[in-house]
Amino acid sequence: MITQSQLPRPHSCTTPMGELLVTHIGHASLLLQLNGKTIYNDPYGEVADFTGFPPADLILITHEHYDHLDIPELNKIRTADTTLIGTAAVAQEVAATEILHNGDTTSWNGISIEAAPAYNIHQKNADGEPFHPKGRGNGYILHLGSFRLYIAGDTELIPEMAGIAPPDIAFLPKNLPYTMSDDMFIEAARLLRPATLYPYHYFTLDKAALQGELAGITIMVHK
Repeated sequence: MITQSQLPRPHSCTTPMGELLVTHIGHASLLLQLNGKTIYNDPYGEVADFTGFPPADLILITHEHYDHLDIPELNKIRTADTTLIGTAAVAQEVAATEILHNGDTTSWNGISIEAAPAYNIHQKNADGEPFHPKGRGNGYILHLGSFRLYIAGDTELIPEMAGIAPPDIAFLPKNLPYTMSDDMFIEAARLLRPATLYPYHYFTLDKAALQGELAGITIMVHK
């Protein structure tokens, strides 16, 4: 678990809306900073103690599982002015959540935010239900003018990814049994062709091996 003082150096990106600073905190927890605004995705206490982190202007929650919706950590960065965007299941747990269903779009501070599907096809629990059923969880596509950032959420390689234009940055999950195998991760990255790829939500990672499979894509790993 890291603290605010141990955050890795952010990745700086130039966008039509200004400099975007991107930090992968760990697991599915992300920190995005743009024009003095602070955006989090899925703050999770197993990877960081969010005490002392910058207050959130916007929090994105992909789904209600404990490692994505961690209410005690969320409350450390949420203020009365924080916008919280999530799914219908998240809204059942956290008041004042703006609900986005798959395919919905909203706007926040000039950023267009699209809820993308995120689900399992092959990976299922003991009773035969997918770990992440279709329609229950979100990925998010953030449009900063012409600059686009794709947070895939907990998902396998799904047909809807073929309809996503190559993003400037993509966060793709890589772990079994809940998301993608290494081979599926590589196939998804080749399909999406992001300029910069962040593997996230992983247990183990061989960056050199992935880079060898994904020529032309910059792979970022925060350590």
